[in-house]
Amino acid sequence: QVQLVESGGGSVQAGGSLRLSCAASGYGDCMGWFRQAPGKEREWLTSMHMNVEDKPTYAGSVKGRFTFSRDNAKKNLYLQMNSLKPEDTAMYYCEAGGSVACFSLRPADFYYWGQGTQVTVSS
Repeated sequence: QVQLVESGGGSVQAGGSLRLSCAASGYGDCMGWFRQAPGKEREWLTSMHMNVEDKPTYAGSVKGRFTFSRDNAKKNLYLQMNSLKPEDTAMYYCEAGGSVACFSLRPADFYYWGQGTQVTVSS
């Protein structure tokens, strides 16, 4: 079982930056970040395969603004978020899945996630 603990959320003004961290007890074959705003479905943001040299893929809504990185030695994952917008306000989750998750990008294929960290962006 993989345990994930997200941190680093907070309140920022539009245009600001935040760096989210995810402390993982282990990795799934695929690791990713999702977010969920009140009343909306969970939204995939980025993911990458962990067992091979792989580059992250990004949702169009965050591409060019968010960067997914990892520190294998510390089993930490990071989501650097720049140029934040009010529509980025949501609870952010680090998630783990099997290799199929990095192809499907479906929330149902990610089977571990943490408690989330809240990001609030004001205009």
